[in-house]
Amino acid sequence: MEQVQIDEIVRDIETAFGPETPFAGRPLTTTEFDSLKSVFGDAGYQDYLQDQIHRQIIRDYLTNAMLLDCICEDGFSSLMQHAGTVDGRASLSLHMLMRSVEEAADIPAQASQGEWQLLRDITSTRPQLELIPS
Repeated sequence: MEQVQIDEIVRDIETAFGPETPFAGRPLTTTEFDSLKSVFGDAGYQDYLQDQIHRQIIRDYLTNAMLLDCICEDGFSSLMQHAGTVDGRASLSLHMLMRSVEEAADIPAQASQGEWQLLRDITSTRPQLELIPS
């Protein structure tokens, strides 16, 4: 079996994206660039940005789930009770990334509280990725 290097996968994805969209409509001065670097390079901003990503994932996922009638009002309300904290949003968004919208009703309420359940015992096996031929 061929070994997969995650850093190579990420590099290939980033390369495929091409150049980033310009931040401003004009070249930035050194002072402006230094100011932006001090704000956007801060750990607090990185935490803020990650939380915004979690919020967007939850918003899109649950909007789709409701529009497609994949989750009932009670299930929606239950998940929303746990979306009020940073940790709750992080856990919810991870579960939502790992499940199709059709499985929205299966997202356990405890997932939004950070309680995880192993799908299978992996203590005796080495971590590995398996390539599944199409």
